[in-house]
Amino acid sequence: MMHKMLGSIGIALVMLGVDASELPLPDGMPVFEAEIMTTFATFDARQAVAVDADAFYAVNNFRVTRHDKRSGEPQLQWDGVSDETGPLIHLDSGMVHEGRLYAAHSNYPLWPMSSSIEIWDTATMAHVASHSFGIQLGSMTWIDRHEGYWWGGFGNYDKVQDGQDHPYGETRFSQVVKMDDAFRILEQWSLPAALYPRLTPMSNSGGSWGADGYLYLTGHDYPEIYVMRPPVTGGTLEWVATVHVPGLNGQGIAWDRTIAEPVLWGILKSRSEVYRIHMPKIDLPPKSQTGLIHQPADFAK
Repeated sequence: MMHKMLGSIGIALVMLGVDASELPLPDGMPVFEAEIMTTFATFDARQAVAVDADAFYAVNNFRVTRHDKRSGEPQLQWDGVSDETGPLIHLDSGMVHEGRLYAAHSNYPLWPMSSSIEIWDTATMAHVASHSFGIQLGSMTWIDRHEGYWWGGFGNYDKVQDGQDHPYGETRFSQVVKMDDAFRILEQWSLPAALYPRLTPMSNSGGSWGADGYLYLTGHDYPEIYVMRPPVTGGTLEWVATVHVPGLNGQGIAWDRTIAEPVLWGILKSRSEVYRIHMPKIDLPPKSQTGLIHQPADFAK
């Protein structure tokens, strides 16, 4: 098991001009190492990648290209023509479920923020459905399926967009949500405050549930993946570990659930490359219950 414990000295990560050395991790935070096994050249991997048994799907703001999973050969493409005229202007992370590609979409960087889920038939790459959230919570950045529920992330940003005079929602208001089959929000969680310095001025860009029961999140810039789990109590996710992936810089990710090996797919936006990544085993103590049970003689007063 490749991991190390880092305290307040943090970890220096320099990749593509991004330096995280001045951003220490929380004391005692386990840091694991991942390895990129395969790199595929694409022309659309600017936002995310999704994957199924036979293909991967490179996603940019307004196009999705299906590629052969083994050779990387592009096979079929859905083209939204323009991120200026629409209909889709800012696709983000996606995942494949039962022959359908689901992708988060928003009107980023327009204000007020609105979001939707866009759906394609993976066999034909025809766009087949859309679910609108309207104006609420922020810009949807990712969607995933886990234990019979839909999950997603709504990003907010400290960045002030061109022509605007206030932060685009503020990063601290980013949230993770759990939804039913009709995409009705059932629960929602904030991100830990300790994570904000690694996300600002952008937000949580990608999210995918591992078979190990952890939720893996990415930011927008650093070669890191943040391992999270829902809390026993309260409304803030627990940040339990960090995975260092040299060559990654955040953006959309997707676990390969069609194989037994721990393989995650990601992208390098600056080069439109898709990565097949071997992930480490995250071996951490289980969640502990909170609070104490007292007998009458020991009641706190």
